[in-house]
Amino acid sequence: MRDLPELDLAARPAARRTWGDLRQRAVSAALLVPLALACIWLGAAAWTVLIALGVAGLATEWVQLCGARVLGWPGLAVPLAVLAGAAASVGQAGLGLVLLGLGWLTTWGLAARHRRATLLAAGVLYIGLAGVALIWLRQDGGAGRANVLFLLPLVWASDVGAYAAGRLLGGPRLAPRISPSKTWAGAGGGLLAATATGLLLALLLGGEATSRAALVAGGLGLVAQAGDLLESGLKRRCGVKDSGRLIPGHGGLLDRLDGVLTAAPAAAALALCLGRGMPLWR
Repeated sequence: MRDLPELDLAARPAARRTWGDLRQRAVSAALLVPLALACIWLGAAAWTVLIALGVAGLATEWVQLCGARVLGWPGLAVPLAVLAGAAASVGQAGLGLVLLGLGWLTTWGLAARHRRATLLAAGVLYIGLAGVALIWLRQDGGAGRANVLFLLPLVWASDVGAYAAGRLLGGPRLAPRISPSKTWAGAGGGLLAATATGLLLALLLGGEATSRAALVAGGLGLVAQAGDLLESGLKRRCGVKDSGRLIPGHGGLLDRLDGVLTAAPAAAALALCLGRGMPLWR
């Protein structure tokens, strides 16, 4: 496995190394964020279609990341299993989870001779659980819209806060063997941004900026950062810098949605504990 271009980053001019991709990131966010917010607001059906398209794209990138062919077995089993789980979860989230489990077993069996069989099959659960969680969260008639509108912006804020603090402050690296560019300052900035955004959203969505709201937002922000590190570790294992080139300034969908892939199941688990109709922050 080749090393990521750590030395190249150090050799670049400081200004370019710090903010060189900011414009691309801003343009991408300006296109993707309104689309996501519009689908959340329009209703569960529009949101489900967007999630189905998203998980299909994520699964395709995952198969390519693992070095398998999408239009052939066992690679094709990953997007098919993920889409089956997402489709079934529209009416029965439990059925969607069962289909994901069956899809994982099927993919693992088909990929028995593939050099990354375990990793390839893991994509069914990694992507599929997030898809089922996001669909199930939005389908709550009492608090679905508010909960998704609470979750996604704080994950985005965590990403932006980590990016800004890491570039401005620098300092000791968080996990150099996993992601050479991430720092402790960035992790702290991401946590603060997620917490502050969660408190603001709690107020805007009809609640109070309580210590519970701060705790939930901060916790989900930390889970999102863990997802970012997880995806960075997976890319290093596969010897690639970006999961794809679909999104300018971000690489692929996996690069952009890594935090959501871990935060969404955590939010769904919390919502399940609280009960339907209950906002996450109360």
